[in-house]
Amino acid sequence: MKNKIISLFCLFLLISCQKADINLHNSKDIVSENLKGQWVMINYWADWCPPCLKEMPELVAFASANKDVQVFAFNFDQLDGEDLDYEINKFGVDIISILTHPRDIWGIESPATLPATYFINPEGEIVQSLFRPQTQETLEDILRSLKEVL
Repeated sequence: MKNKIISLFCLFLLISCQKADINLHNSKDIVSENLKGQWVMINYWADWCPPCLKEMPELVAFASANKDVQVFAFNFDQLDGEDLDYEINKFGVDIISILTHPRDIWGIESPATLPATYFINPEGEIVQSLFRPQTQETLEDILRSLKEVL
């Protein structure tokens, strides 16, 4: 019994000591493994991309209406710190900004065009790539159809 308790304690320590591998802007970093079992959406955007800026309120509305989806914004120019704070405030990027490049977690390379949005299923697989501006309605329709397939 004592060995079982010690083993469980060691397992708990090992699990609780996982190193966060996703750095977030102005939020606590997370472990990518903890996203397994959840839908994830990644949006690449930039301040020099007018369609990105027009799309941002739609992404924010989508994230607010779909709490079961983890929505991240990734700044194409990889800004951070005060530079990213400025852009977030100026353009209303009211979703979590990820600092770790999505290629390092999901293998998503920087897209050739913006805006670019990717849906990742609960198994961690990219199941939809979108390379034009979206609305809350189109994102919800896509998510609904993806969930039906799963």
